[in-house]
Amino acid sequence: MRFSYAESMTDPTFFPALARAAEDSGWDGFIVPDSICYPEVSDSKYPYTPDGDRGFLEDKPFIEPFTLVPALAAVTSRLRFQTFVIKLPVRHPVLVAKQASSVAVLSDNRFSLGVGVSPWPDDYRVMAEAWPGRGRRMNEMMEIIRGLCEGGFFEYHGEFYDIESIKICPVPSKPLPLLVGGHSEAALKRAARLGDGWMHAGGDPAELESMIARLHELRKEYGREQQPFEVHVISLDAYSVDGARRLQDAGVTDCIVGFRNSYERGVDTEPLQVKIDALRVFADDVIAASRR
Repeated sequence: MRFSYAESMTDPTFFPALARAAEDSGWDGFIVPDSICYPEVSDSKYPYTPDGDRGFLEDKPFIEPFTLVPALAAVTSRLRFQTFVIKLPVRHPVLVAKQASSVAVLSDNRFSLGVGVSPWPDDYRVMAEAWPGRGRRMNEMMEIIRGLCEGGFFEYHGEFYDIESIKICPVPSKPLPLLVGGHSEAALKRAARLGDGWMHAGGDPAELESMIARLHELRKEYGREQQPFEVHVISLDAYSVDGARRLQDAGVTDCIVGFRNSYERGVDTEPLQVKIDALRVFADDVIAASRR
């Protein structure tokens, strides 16, 4: 079982110290979220709060992931970084391939690209991308990103993208893992067919079990059940040794763990040292204990 530290919407100057502390205390990964902008007027709903309220995001700092990860990789040597998740269909796949490939090279293959569809039409409108067809477009984007990051000339001719034969340089020396976020049937199918893993965003434990079971079914249908596959989850079980072992038995490979309610409104006032102390205590009490 691997453990990834989750901290977001906090003072950006905290991140290098948090990454170093996480690596030094035995964490495996560091989660980096994505947010493009915050609209002044919107009726969009957030899918992971009970009432759909997205007001907690206003004035919260988000450093662009392809900028933040190299900065954190530069002050660490072992820690892995995962985007959780890039809003892929509001971007262009060739640019994302170039950005992701560059980050993977600079981090010495310590980067996984977590991708998903933004739940908000606002993001698509602001970025001048179509809301309809976003899922099918994302499928093509994943194929394009994977093809370009493998090196050599690559071309693509699909429903949405028609890309002439091109190549990018440099590319990582190992395959770039593509992790798919989302709880819908379409997201699970995308993860099973095109992804190297799946990223879970929390919720009912019973639903988690059913989603993992569905992923296994789909991977078998697509003939991919023998290929390596990561399952990253948010679960209260991850906060104890016994719980982490139950998750592992259920097929989970990575636990995403944080210590602050990011859905609270207002500025994060928790001091840096409090955050470092919390991640170190967890590393001693759960991560180290689970590996004995």
